[in-house]
Amino acid sequence: MHVPVLLNETVEELGIKEGKTYIDGTVGDGGHAVKILERAGSRGRLLGIDRDGQTLPRAAERLSQVGGWYRLEQGDYADMQALALRHGIEQADGILLDLGMSSEQVDDPSRGFSFQQDGPLDMRMDRTQTLTAADLLEQLDEAALAEMLRQLGEEPAARRIARRIVEARGRGPLRTTGQLAELVARAKGGRRGRIHPATQTFQALRIAVNRELESLDRALVVAPVMLAPGGRLAVISFHRLEDRRVKAAMARHVGRWESLPAGGRRWVGERPVFRWITRKPIVCSPEERRANPRARSAKLRVAERME
Repeated sequence: MHVPVLLNETVEELGIKEGKTYIDGTVGDGGHAVKILERAGSRGRLLGIDRDGQTLPRAAERLSQVGGWYRLEQGDYADMQALALRHGIEQADGILLDLGMSSEQVDDPSRGFSFQQDGPLDMRMDRTQTLTAADLLEQLDEAALAEMLRQLGEEPAARRIARRIVEARGRGPLRTTGQLAELVARAKGGRRGRIHPATQTFQALRIAVNRELESLDRALVVAPVMLAPGGRLAVISFHRLEDRRVKAAMARHVGRWESLPAGGRRWVGERPVFRWITRKPIVCSPEERRANPRARSAKLRVAERME
């Protein structure tokens, strides 16, 4: 079973109230959702959304043991407004986005997310979509591959890896995670340190296949509007590309009051107006990092709608 990251901290900072409505935009197998629904009580409501339809039966099983009103939808959290309206939800009192992957996804070789076990180069969160990681590696030219690795993986050896990929596919398509991990390791000069040399390449491919940053940007526009006054947005990110976007989006709504030369003041920022709940991100305790090494890079940011 997947271990939810920053579980207690997230539930506390969401400020869950009995009888209120909550959206878990990345419900997974329900780790955070169960705790949210427990606190919201029998009169509370919870909508769980996930792109990976394989997770929803597990979430349903766990939530059914809690009781209370819940609904589950397969879909992109960027579309939360439309998905919520299907169930009569116009505003929520809290929205959670946990941007990490579940252990089940990482540990299943058939999903192709990890280089720890050999499997197909798939990496689709939503397995009904057609584009896979293997397709991207086959379709993109060398310049586009290098740009993807540089932008989405922050990979310093992007050009060298892209060149090796193009050379390799001239001999036949890259189809497995093992093939790609070995190619990247050779391109970077073998394994060095505790982080596998293919880590950033796999990150870039996964983000590109699932259009993760595009979905996050859309969600960070929709979520503030969907929150009721006093509602809170909580986002758990796992790498700098995500965290920078989350911090910047929240900061635009937190904004500031600017004094005018002629007197008075004006609001500088986006509406609705937010305030910080966590001015600095919450990170995992040493105990949680030891128990769950995958949580070591997690950052939780929370802001509250003021009007």
